[in-house]
Amino acid sequence: MPSDSALKVDADHLRRDAFLYVRQSSLRQVFENTESTKRQYALRERAVALGWPLEHVIDSDLGLSGAQARDRDGFQSLVTEVALGHAGIVLGLEVSRLARNNADWHRLLELAAMSRTLILDEDGVYDPSHFNDRLLLGLKGTMSEAELHILKSRLQGGILNKARRGELEMPLPIGLVYDGAGHVVLDPDRQVQDTVRLLFEMFNDLGSACAVVRRLRKQEVLFPRRIRRGIGKGDLLWGLIDVSRVLQILHNPRYAGAFVYGRSRIFCNAQLRPVQRDVGQQDWKVLIRNAHAGYIDWSQFERNELRLRQNLGFAPGERGRMPREGNGLLQGRVLCGKCGARMRVHYESLSGQLRAYYRCYEEVVRRAGKPCQAVHGPAVDAAVSALLLQTVAPAAIEVALAVQDEIAQRIEQAAARRQAQLQRTRYEAELARRRYAKVDPDNRLVADALEAEWNQRLRELDTLQQQHERQQHEDEAQLDEPARKRIVDLARDFPRVWNDARTSALERKRMLALLIEDVTLVAGPSIAVHVRWRGGRTQSLCVDKPRPIAQIRKTPPEVVALIDELLETSTDRQIAVKLNALGHRNWRGEAFTMKKVILVRYAYALKSRFERLRERGMLTGEEVAKHLGVSSTTVHQLGRLGVLKRHLYGNNHRCLYEPPGNVTLVKGAGSRYGGRPPRLIAAQLSEQGAV
Repeated sequence: MPSDSALKVDADHLRRDAFLYVRQSSLRQVFENTESTKRQYALRERAVALGWPLEHVIDSDLGLSGAQARDRDGFQSLVTEVALGHAGIVLGLEVSRLARNNADWHRLLELAAMSRTLILDEDGVYDPSHFNDRLLLGLKGTMSEAELHILKSRLQGGILNKARRGELEMPLPIGLVYDGAGHVVLDPDRQVQDTVRLLFEMFNDLGSACAVVRRLRKQEVLFPRRIRRGIGKGDLLWGLIDVSRVLQILHNPRYAGAFVYGRSRIFCNAQLRPVQRDVGQQDWKVLIRNAHAGYIDWSQFERNELRLRQNLGFAPGERGRMPREGNGLLQGRVLCGKCGARMRVHYESLSGQLRAYYRCYEEVVRRAGKPCQAVHGPAVDAAVSALLLQTVAPAAIEVALAVQDEIAQRIEQAAARRQAQLQRTRYEAELARRRYAKVDPDNRLVADALEAEWNQRLRELDTLQQQHERQQHEDEAQLDEPARKRIVDLARDFPRVWNDARTSALERKRMLALLIEDVTLVAGPSIAVHVRWRGGRTQSLCVDKPRPIAQIRKTPPEVVALIDELLETSTDRQIAVKLNALGHRNWRGEAFTMKKVILVRYAYALKSRFERLRERGMLTGEEVAKHLGVSSTTVHQLGRLGVLKRHLYGNNHRCLYEPPGNVTLVKGAGSRYGGRPPRLIAAQLSEQGAV
């Protein structure tokens, strides 16, 4: 220690506390580099020699890196004590123990200079308020940061140099292991190999990670994983697989036999915290193809990557390529004929059903513009469906047989996986039995545990055996001759299969995706549809735009004319019966009723039956009664008896009468009939030939 160190310590410094800061960079250093920790704790003797009874030792940051002050609670509390003026001196073995970042180090120096706090390291005592001491401490901080950079550069350089040769040992995914010579080989467990191959084959057939998971779960196929660390490290476990695990496997280039280093980088987020993010293939530091054996080749890996990007659903121009729910047949395969972008499907409810509309939102989303065009989906879907049936029908039988063979092959593969799992479980049960047989019967503690394990293995074997038999019966039902005959019969009538209500929209989209690459739409007076088939062949057709709903609901002119003609002789109810007998229906396909006929009359301003009769001189019951000098009740009685000729314009209680001819009943005429009731009067008038 320099001789002037004690001269920098005054009574104000001694009045405040001394703080000893102890830190090691990692837990491994804490357990292995114990001498460095002892040297740091020994600094308390230096504090005592300068006059401080050291009581504050901050060692909560043991095992934490000093590259940043974040997450170092001990260093943060030390800075707080210095800023509040509670610290007279801060002790650290060297600058690198306090901080390896200039920003953190100079902040501590600024606060120490403002509060007149001393800094002590193994070389001496410094006063940050003095220029020379502060300059020296600044140089030491710069050297500490540079030292960290040099150490990291050396380590990273060695790792990168070894990675460029493909010799860097990295954790391998399931299905790949290191052999005795350190070479990467396929897992010697045959069941593990077959299961991993099955996953890639399923994705090649289905094209979706979710579909792969659904099929594996439906077929009750378990997937392996190895314990990476802790108790049971290296053990193989079998269980159900999820979508994230499938995506990890599909995105891993090690399965394509490639050695890759630098697939992810460390970035800082908005909170300045380090986060790990994947980078593109063009930014990988090392890529060595055909470095070892794999389950697929590199071309297959790139095709899988392309399909996964198309399945994202939010990539520009690639939205919704995978068939999903919804009745839009061309979902994910429609291109805008005006801007070239991929059109999206929009559903609207109409009459309790969802109607698809193909709309281009590229200008709206990317450039805050207006939509290019919107096309009514059902008309286009029907046209493309008819074109597909016309083109595919001749080859339907061959396709059906190929599908049947593919199903049979898939079922055989699943049965082989289940058989392998059953064989493994049977081996584990036999192993548990042998262990139990070798134990000393008198050692009941061990014997009971081994017996329980044996029983557990037997129960697992029995459960797996039952599941295997049940699934085998279901598979045989799909492969028997009647099922094959039904498939061939359906294939002979492909339009019926396509239009069958039991065929889901998802299955139709999958069948269409196998044959059609994309469909370009151009909306105008009519809809121009350009179909590009797989292989490059194109076809164009024109589809009429659907009529507006006002025109759809409009009653046909011939029906209106027929109603106008029938109103001369029939009531609204009678007209409805005659229209239904002639096979006429309204726009919804419903039968006509009296109310529907009345609505048509009002809509087209047709004269009613009542108005037409009045124009022909017909009289109401009250008018006839006044003319004959009798009550209206008598008139209605005479009308029902046929004495007076009446014309219905509504129901039986709504009618008009023709003017009386030979019958003239004036005022007082009722006395001639001696006050007889209307029925007798009507009878007498009938005998006299009244009209």
